[in-house]
Amino acid sequence: MRGLVLVAAGVVVGTFLSQTGAAQDNSNTGLRLTHVAADKPVVRLDSAFATLISPDAELQKVKDGFGFTEGITCVQRGNSEYLLLSDMWTNQIYKLTPDGQVSLYLDHSGYTGFDIWRVGMPSPGQAPNEDKWYEIGSNGLALDREGKLLIATWSGRSIDRIEKDGKRTILADRYDGKRFGGTNDLVVKKDGAIYFTDGVGGMRGGDKDPTRELDVRGVFMLKGGKVSLVVKDMPATNGLAFSPDEKYLYVNASTRNYIRRYEVQPDDTLTNGQMFYDMSDDKAPGITDGMKVDTKGNVWATGPGPAIWVISPEAKHLGTIRLPEISANLCFGDNDNKAIYIAGRTTIYKIRVKTPGMRY
Repeated sequence: MRGLVLVAAGVVVGTFLSQTGAAQDNSNTGLRLTHVAADKPVVRLDSAFATLISPDAELQKVKDGFGFTEGITCVQRGNSEYLLLSDMWTNQIYKLTPDGQVSLYLDHSGYTGFDIWRVGMPSPGQAPNEDKWYEIGSNGLALDREGKLLIATWSGRSIDRIEKDGKRTILADRYDGKRFGGTNDLVVKKDGAIYFTDGVGGMRGGDKDPTRELDVRGVFMLKGGKVSLVVKDMPATNGLAFSPDEKYLYVNASTRNYIRRYEVQPDDTLTNGQMFYDMSDDKAPGITDGMKVDTKGNVWATGPGPAIWVISPEAKHLGTIRLPEISANLCFGDNDNKAIYIAGRTTIYKIRVKTPGMRY
């Protein structure tokens, strides 16, 4: 059935996913890992970076064979945990368990209609003579304060929630009576307010699509059942992350390759937006897409390289983690929160760090 969580956790979608290379067991989680590169991925630009990650830390492959991964999120259930991730090409959310098994968690995770040829922007980086893949699936994922899965459905143009019984609830699909154009990423504040980004990527024709209704792009807040526009001074928005004390919300600018920071007010509105860090001079592949923050307030963001850029709260570039492919998102995981799981285009990677990360 469309839109329902598949409770049969043993259903393995091995026809689409594959594990290659010599694997090893990780003592913390049991995930089967494969070393990716012989050279060192950690590049230190400041001595403080050594307190965050070992210079000898190894980037490891957890699982490959995906189409276009996004929204990677670590779910803790008692002493066990697993990853959830969107595949925007297959329109599904996958579950990656500690023993390395992949199963289908949610089908039709983004667009739930039948006319998929009408929705989703063409996937970036495809050559003109290649068969085109379109981003029809869900994008960002998060957990609400009750542990329920929240989905930025992208081509579904909404924010949805999966209830405890597996049913799907649309929490928001409009602002000021007009439909969103492509809900992208989301983050949940401790008081339950949901912040999310929206643009035009969920529509096949982008900003010229005939189904476009909303003229504004930005950051929206869902609180008490009401949607409000809280950031409207950025031409494009993507990943979101709170500082550990939730005094600031970081917003990155997608292909524009910069990050802005906003002050969070007592009523959860945002003010005093300032440029936090600008990566736009670096023309290497990769964009400011996904983003997370550690307990010391450092920002870990995807960016040019392709790489994960680590920026201090004082806006100093401390170092990078080089990646073998462009990444769209990341999350902290393992029981001690000292691992970063990275959603590469086709592969999930892992690297251990010294400082635990924040989970949202």
